[in-house]
Amino acid sequence: MGPIFYTVRAINGDYADLVSDDGLEHSITMFLLPEDTALGSRLKFEDFQWELV
Repeated sequence: MGPIFYTVRAINGDYADLVSDDGLEHSITMFLLPEDTALGSRLKFEDFQWELV
């Protein structure tokens, strides 16, 4: 499986609401995301790891 790209759509306390390039929505705890993740950040999820792009 290749990488999945997301955009941070909203941050609600300890959770981030993400939307993939395919339009799928996902909510995840900020603890699992890279430290500098902010509203509008682009993220890559691959091999169970998150990376800012």
